[in-house]
Amino acid sequence: MRGLLLPLFYSIVFSAALTPLQSADWPWWRGPNRDGIADADQSPPLKWSDTENVIWKAAVPGRGHGTPIVVGQRVYLTAADQEAQEQLLLCFDRASGKEVWRSIVHQGGLRIEGNRKASLASTTPACDGRQLYVNFLNDGAVHTTAVDLEGNLVWQQEISDYVVHQGYGSSPAVYKGLVLVSADNKGGGAVAGLNAETGDFVWKHERPDKPNYPSPVVMHVAGRDQMVLTGCDLVSSYDPLTGDILWEVEGATTECVTSAVTDGRHVFTSGGYPDNHISAVAADGSGKLAWRETIRTYVPSMLIHDDHLFAVLDAGIAVCRVADTGEEVWKARLSGTMSSSPVLVGDRIYVTNERGLTFVFEASTEQFRLLAKNQLGDNVFATPVVCDSRIYTRVAHTTEDSRQEFLYCLGERPQP
Repeated sequence: MRGLLLPLFYSIVFSAALTPLQSADWPWWRGPNRDGIADADQSPPLKWSDTENVIWKAAVPGRGHGTPIVVGQRVYLTAADQEAQEQLLLCFDRASGKEVWRSIVHQGGLRIEGNRKASLASTTPACDGRQLYVNFLNDGAVHTTAVDLEGNLVWQQEISDYVVHQGYGSSPAVYKGLVLVSADNKGGGAVAGLNAETGDFVWKHERPDKPNYPSPVVMHVAGRDQMVLTGCDLVSSYDPLTGDILWEVEGATTECVTSAVTDGRHVFTSGGYPDNHISAVAADGSGKLAWRETIRTYVPSMLIHDDHLFAVLDAGIAVCRVADTGEEVWKARLSGTMSSSPVLVGDRIYVTNERGLTFVFEASTEQFRLLAKNQLGDNVFATPVVCDSRIYTRVAHTTEDSRQEFLYCLGERPQP
């Protein structure tokens, strides 16, 4: 079902009024270009610990797996406090880590269901320079909320009822005055484009009644901008402004978590149930499957660099493949289970396992070269963010009877 509820020019005029984002920002899930690649012209630390190269750390209430975003002089993060029954958007000062404000997006309605690893704040907010947008599963439905830069709620829109299978973790995407959101679930869900100023639906499609978890991703591929969503046994491409279906093919599996990436010709998908796979689908609407491999890259999203596909398997194995053919170049065991996605900075890839151990290795198209291993905390599901040569990462420290999350800012500090 599709409905065009507002004039298209309205959203375009709104986008023109936005404050431009800066090159040193990380304004939404997977960074400025939505692909996990940071600006190469920076030097984040290679080594750190709880005492080395820590610029600041800030306590975070409750539990969450969402990634921080960095815009201007502030850092934003979602959180869910089960005891207080609050789903929150937090704002920290970028220089000092001091909490600037916290906004209660939902009060009550927090229910623990699904996979034990899931949280009720697993989504990453998005910012267009004027407002922040965040998705939360609350009281049996997915809601998208707009918050201004001082923490005031602007609007809230219910996207779809939601039947929990594993959990919910889809992050919003911002595109030319629209907020793009998805809520796939086994009760039937939706994918939609909302007017960023009002929260009204500009377009909306019902989705299959199957559990699925990816975030919609806007990519420039096959000569045009496309919004790609994988899973529900499909790879689906939409015009992000109108919601028109550009093409839709079989090529994924039912349950996917990762965000798709592209080399400009193919869309690379991966999933974990019922079929473990990585596949390359032509993005020109032909439906051609270039290649498919049966390996489990279910949760960590992938990277494209120098015409090669880099992936970290859930089981803690790093792989490099030729993007066009899928031919394996190298494979290397790291350790532990991976839920965090890798981030590329220049020729380095950073990825953290669930026990808080971060591996730094070369984005080499010849052989695996490990550069460093760093332990921080002992429970990590969020993906690190790299801005202006600093790493912002969400880490939990646990004991037998307690768990406390922190947002860390890491950077090179002079040695005494």
